Amino acid sequence: MSRSFSELTKDLSPERRERIERRKEELRQEMTLAELRKAFSLTQDTLAKNLNVKQAEISKIENRADMLMSTLRNFVQAMGGELEVRAVFHDRAIEISNFSFLAGRPSKSRTGKKKQQMVEA
Repeated sequence: MSRSFSELTKDLSPERRERIERRKEELRQEMTLAELRKAFSLTQDTLAKNLNVKQAEISKIENRADMLMSTLRNFVQAMGGELEVRAVFHDRAIEISNFSFLAGRPSKSRTGKKKQQMVEA
């Protein structure tokens, strides 16, 4: 005999329900590139036109597990976003500044000014 989801969860403690809600929110913050594109109501064809590539290239990018940072940056920018690279630890998240120049932002490191000048040259 099958039971409804509400029947299965009716006896959960408030603490368990809270953990479930937190996990649901975490999952909403994680998306594949295809899910992200769809969340912005963009088609592969539209994004391809924004990037001046063929639709098949968008499909390849969305299914690729390994790509250049510049490819990912261009993909995100074509959707109107900005790419940030962070290292996440148990007690904090730190932006990796090596990639700041990809977004046209000056690096925050001590040598960032020199790097930015090299990029602009």
